[in-house]
Amino acid sequence: MPTTRSAKKRLRQNVKRRMHNRAIKSTIKTYAKRVLQALAAQDIAKAEAEYREFARRIDRAATHRVLHPNAAARRKSRLQARIKAAKQAQASASTA
Repeated sequence: MPTTRSAKKRLRQNVKRRMHNRAIKSTIKTYAKRVLQALAAQDIAKAEAEYREFARRIDRAATHRVLHPNAAARRKSRLQARIKAAKQAQASASTA
C-alpha cells in the first residue's frame, strides 16, 4: 500500500479511472453483442442501426484513449465485414 500522500492520491485516481474505463469497455461490448444478435436474427437493418451506435461509442473511447485507436478501428472493421457478408448472403438468397 502507498505511504506517501501523493502515492495515496495516485492510487485513488487509478481506481477511479479504472472503474470508468471498465464501464466504457463494458458498454462497447454490449453494443457489439447487439450487432451480432441482429445479424444472427437476419435483421440487417437493425444490425446497421446498432452498428452506427457501436461505432460512435467506440470512436469516442478511442479518442479518449480508453482503447487504442487501432484496436477500435479493427473491431469496427470486423463488425462491418460481417454486416457486409450478411447483406451479400441475403441478396444472393433473394435472387436465387
